[in-house]
Amino acid sequence: MNKSISRRKFFRKSFGFGAGAVLARGLPAFPPAPEGGQTPLIITSHTNATGEKAVEEGWKILEAGGSALDAVEKGANIIELDPEGTSVGWGGLPNEEGVVQLDSSIMDGKTYNAGSVACLESIRTPCSVARVVMEKTDHVMLCGQDALRFARKWGFPEQELLTDKARRIWLRWKQRMSERDDWGPPEHLIDLIRKDTGEDEYTTGTTNVLAIDKNGDVAGITTTSGLSFKIPGRVGDSPIIGAGLYVDNAVGAAGATGRGEDVIKACASFYMVMRMKEGRTPQQAVEDALRMIVEKYKNVNPKFFPSEQFVAVNRKGELGAARMRGERIGRMSVRTAAGYRVYEGTTLIKS
Repeated sequence: MNKSISRRKFFRKSFGFGAGAVLARGLPAFPPAPEGGQTPLIITSHTNATGEKAVEEGWKILEAGGSALDAVEKGANIIELDPEGTSVGWGGLPNEEGVVQLDSSIMDGKTYNAGSVACLESIRTPCSVARVVMEKTDHVMLCGQDALRFARKWGFPEQELLTDKARRIWLRWKQRMSERDDWGPPEHLIDLIRKDTGEDEYTTGTTNVLAIDKNGDVAGITTTSGLSFKIPGRVGDSPIIGAGLYVDNAVGAAGATGRGEDVIKACASFYMVMRMKEGRTPQQAVEDALRMIVEKYKNVNPKFFPSEQFVAVNRKGELGAARMRGERIGRMSVRTAAGYRVYEGTTLIKS
C-alpha cells in the first residue's frame, strides 16, 4: 500500500445537524440581539489596554489587505507577550508545581486547516507554534515536551515564562492551600498575616482573537496559560478544535474562555458556529451555548453555573458576546474601519 496516499484518504459524508434551541427552565430571557455588521474586522475577548493594542496591530494587517490568519496571529502575540497578564503566555499563572504550561490553537476558515499545542513550556508565543503545526505538518495537535522539541526545530527561542508577579501569586497560593503542611508563616502569626494578604488570585482566563479579512476569509486563535495551579499535564479547551475554537469560512467563528472542562464536554465553539449556520445571530448563538451547558448540568446540580464567556462573529461581521454569571457582562474589543470600540453583550446569571 502506498503510505503517502493511504494516510491522506478522505471520506466525504453529507449529514444534517439539527442543534435546536436548548432552554434551561427558569432562566431569564436575553434581550433581542442587535443587528448589522461590518467587515473586515478583528476582535478579542481581552478588553484591557493590551486587548486594544492587539486589535489595533491586527487591524493594520487587515487594512493593508493582509490575511485574517496573519491578523489573528499578530493580535494574539501582543497578548501572549504581555508580562502583566496572568492568564495568557508570558506571565501566565503556573501549574501546582510552579511551571507555566501553555495551550493554544489556530484555525483557518479558508482551508479548513487547524493546528494546536498543549502543555507547551518555555515558548512565549504558543499560537505561532500552533500555526507551524497547522502549515508544516498534517497533524492538528502536538503536546508537552514533543511540542517543545518541535518548536526548537523551527527556531523558536526558549525563554522564561514565569514572571516575578506570577511567582509571588503561586507562592502565596502554596502557603495558603493547607493548614497541615509547613508552607506559610509560623502558627502564631497566621491569622495576622492572612488577614492582610487578601484572597488568592485564581483564574481560568484565556483570550480569543477572531478576524475576517477583505476577501471574506475567517480565522481564529484561542490561547491561554490554562487553569491556574492545575495538575501538571492538564489540558483545557483552548487547544481543542471545536471546544475552545472553531472557524468556518461559510459561517463565521467562535471562541471560548472559562472552565475548560465544561467547554470540552459541550463542544461549545462548534455548537455556536452550527447555531449560526442554522440562522441564529452570533449574539443568539453565544447565549444558546451558555443555556445548553446549564441544561446539561440541571439534573445533577441546578444551581451550578460554570464561569464561561463566549464570543462569536459571523461572516457578515455581526457580533456576539455573553458571560455565564457575575456582575460584569460579556464584552470584547472590536476594530473595524469605523475605529476601536468595546462591544457589550449579555450575562446569563447576575450575581
